[in-house]
Amino acid sequence: MSGYDDVHRRSIERPEEFWAEAARAVDWEVAPETVLREGRWFPDGRLNTCHNALDRHVAAGHGERTALVYDSPVTGTVRSFTYAELLDQTARTAGMLRDLGVRAGDTVVIYMPMVPEAVVAMLACARIGAVHSVVFGGFAAAELAVRIDHAEPVVVLSASCGIEPSRLVEYKPLLDAALERARHRPAHCVILQRPQHPAPLVEGRDLDWEAAVSAAAPAGCVAVAATDPLYILYTSGTTGAPKGVVRDNGGHAVALQWSMSHVYGAAPGEVFWAASDVGWVVGHSYIVYGPLLAGCTTVLYEGKPVGTPDPGSFWRVVAMHGVRTLFAAPTAIRAIKKEDPAGDFAKKWDLSSLRCLFLAGERLDPETYRWATELLGVPVIDHWWQTETGWPVAANCVGLGALPIKPGSPTKPVPGYDVHVLDSDGADCPPGAEGAVTIRLPLPPGTLTTLYRDHARFTEAYLSRYPGHYLTGDGGHLDDDGYLYVMGRIDDVINVAGHRLSTGQMEEVIAAHPDVAECAVIGVADDLKGELPVGFVVLKAGAGRDPAEVEREVAALVRERIGPVAAFRRAVVVARLPKTRSGKILRATMRDIAAGRAYRTPSTIEDPAALEEIARVL
Repeated sequence: MSGYDDVHRRSIERPEEFWAEAARAVDWEVAPETVLREGRWFPDGRLNTCHNALDRHVAAGHGERTALVYDSPVTGTVRSFTYAELLDQTARTAGMLRDLGVRAGDTVVIYMPMVPEAVVAMLACARIGAVHSVVFGGFAAAELAVRIDHAEPVVVLSASCGIEPSRLVEYKPLLDAALERARHRPAHCVILQRPQHPAPLVEGRDLDWEAAVSAAAPAGCVAVAATDPLYILYTSGTTGAPKGVVRDNGGHAVALQWSMSHVYGAAPGEVFWAASDVGWVVGHSYIVYGPLLAGCTTVLYEGKPVGTPDPGSFWRVVAMHGVRTLFAAPTAIRAIKKEDPAGDFAKKWDLSSLRCLFLAGERLDPETYRWATELLGVPVIDHWWQTETGWPVAANCVGLGALPIKPGSPTKPVPGYDVHVLDSDGADCPPGAEGAVTIRLPLPPGTLTTLYRDHARFTEAYLSRYPGHYLTGDGGHLDDDGYLYVMGRIDDVINVAGHRLSTGQMEEVIAAHPDVAECAVIGVADDLKGELPVGFVVLKAGAGRDPAEVEREVAALVRERIGPVAAFRRAVVVARLPKTRSGKILRATMRDIAAGRAYRTPSTIEDPAALEEIARVL
């Protein structure tokens, strides 16, 4: 029996013993005597997350170890910060917040680009027990206003601008417009003036970041209850009631500390790079908190997988900084593959430091898995989790002894997660049968504790459908070996003449076509069969094929692999797929367009014109 099997079984059968042991890796001001009470972890413990991420490493003599590498191809900047330097910056920024009246339990909204000050801002809030809510930089004013009204921050931390490969995004006018619309008025806004585009400040409300921080005395750590919130992260772009996932301090620190070594196999001092954004959960967990809790060096990258300046940008960062573990989204790898299908740009760099590539955020199709594996010659590990869970639900846990990889599966449930696949009656599905993916309660430490100011919605959305289980909202199946297959959101299953079919399964088949870079399949209404699948296909750069010919081949491939029951007759070549900035394909919006329903352009969209292109095609 493998190390994984033993560890997972113990985590499920004796969870309190398991997590009490894991909690010993964290510094506590008051060590918890109770591990679990009414679904809350370490309820009588007290600690400070910033102390665990910074101070304790400096106190242990690791102050000169590199904590953060800032790599910004859009500004031509590379800077490093030791643990001691990052601690100094954080303590001074925390002092500034304290001087502006921010106290433990108060909220602070952070609306910033991928700059070191964004990381410092998050840690500074944690240092004084304040609750941060990071809003993705460049969000529209209306969306920012909704979040400001809901979180009611004492202070907003922002910057004059963000920098994209082809344009400059003025943050300050967006923030000003949001505050005009918002009912809530923060006492102060602190603005980081970037030299590329300084912004005018509003007298009496706005402060210059550099001046305010330099005038502040450093603040010490404020211990909070393990169950006190660390942050709020809004998951939806709706202008209705915002959905703010709440993460606590204690369970979060314990789970992320444990995951760094056991899931990712990362050791103190190693370079860990999550190629994401601090506005997303991956940025919270694995740019900021996870690597620093574990004493690693984390990379903060202000750039894109392609276009800053070429499809070799990821490989340059890996080679230049000695990255051991790279975590990215499959869509980033597909973007690189589309521009450089032969992998020529990767061959220009020494990638010998790289131990493994972890991918999450969208389902990893087997073709992208194969391409990346052959290109890099290291394990490519699919893993699956959500904003709500905060850390992986299913993964090939490198630190527990890697299991055999099955393309298309994120392997097995991570210790702490009791994953089930349930049918409509709440019974466990037999191996191979599709159902709703759930997690039996209690959820492990580090997962969401509620929705901010809306516990009733938390219960209704996640806990009511299957009593005793958390509903992930994803569909899939377990195989005979206990491997999990996540085939997409439950609403990505379509009903064709009474047959329930997974669009994710069709996407896997289409992605295997040699000329296809990426694809999406949605169901469209049909008078005869109820729904019919339609595929949207993006071709690889330089494919040079007649689109109509590829469309015919793709349709034939689906019929061959899945069968006539799929009734798949229509594939359409498009220039690009509509996506969020984090790389998720906007399938639900595409379905609305296909059905002729009124749709709202999501605030998270990368380029709104992509939806107009899909509408024209449909």
